Amino acid sequence: MRWQRQTLNADDGALPGLERAGFVRSVQTPEFEGITFHEVLCKSALNRVPDSNLPFSWTINPMRGCSHACRYCFARGSHEYLDLDAGADFDSQIVVKTNVVPVLRRELHKRSWRRESVALGTNTDPYQRAEGRYRLMPGIISALTESGTGFSILTKGTLLRRDLSLLTSAAGQVPVHLAVSIAILDEDLHKGLEPGTPSPRARLELVRALTEAGFAVNVMVAPVIPYLTDSNAHLDELFGAIAEAGAAGVTAFPMHLRGSTRGWFLNWLAEAHPALLRRYRQLYGRGASVTPEYSAWLRGRIEPLLEKHRLNRERQAEPEVRAAESHTPDTQLALFA
Repeated sequence: MRWQRQTLNADDGALPGLERAGFVRSVQTPEFEGITFHEVLCKSALNRVPDSNLPFSWTINPMRGCSHACRYCFARGSHEYLDLDAGADFDSQIVVKTNVVPVLRRELHKRSWRRESVALGTNTDPYQRAEGRYRLMPGIISALTESGTGFSILTKGTLLRRDLSLLTSAAGQVPVHLAVSIAILDEDLHKGLEPGTPSPRARLELVRALTEAGFAVNVMVAPVIPYLTDSNAHLDELFGAIAEAGAAGVTAFPMHLRGSTRGWFLNWLAEAHPALLRRYRQLYGRGASVTPEYSAWLRGRIEPLLEKHRLNRERQAEPEVRAAESHTPDTQLALFA
């Protein structure tokens, strides 16, 4: 099923997920070639996280799907609940909650709201390209700040710099933690694995700008991709660049291949690096995680490099870090409400 034929007045047979979300219309514009935005009216903005091990209880997800098009994105499977595929559709069919700001304000004004910390970017990126069109984040940041609610943001999107003055002002009133994801430094590999994201160098400049604005920025070197980004040379150069940009710390861990993400990534691997397929089947078996032996080996490689570049200091952006490390399939589904 596809949504392009739906109209406001027709009996469009909207998918169950869209019916609950309040489907309005689908939009294509020349400025975003190849991307379709599906505008919906959400009933809620705050999503409770059913995982007591996380350092936050609530998230906000302004969008579903992500034009960053990262081959390894763990959130891909969520698109299948909209009768869309976890591959190209996830990258190009973006669901946007256009009324998320007024709904959020209403929820934050409830007497029952306890001003618990809220995380953004633990699933799809709130600063992906769609944010340039819909400008949802300024309203979200303002609503959280005005209600006295602290928040954290994890992003690959350099569009965050647009809101830097607003974030700086917010940080004077509530706790604000910012983290940037930079997993790859090699430009060619970046283009193959993260084709819709800003360049690694642009994200390093984002880290620099946030640091100069007074934020203690954590960088997520995640995922570390076996046999492609786990060499000592790559990690050493990447950590050095991150340290030079002023980051307060780094968190790194190996790639997970859950659900539909596994097939999407391995299909790319078969085309780009076919010689690695056999090694991946051995490393991952039939599961989503690397072997314990590889995890231990990677920690042994990473820890001395963190020490070398002084990136193992205590981090203030820990909410995003633990969120990324702690995802389970059930948690992922809940976060996409």
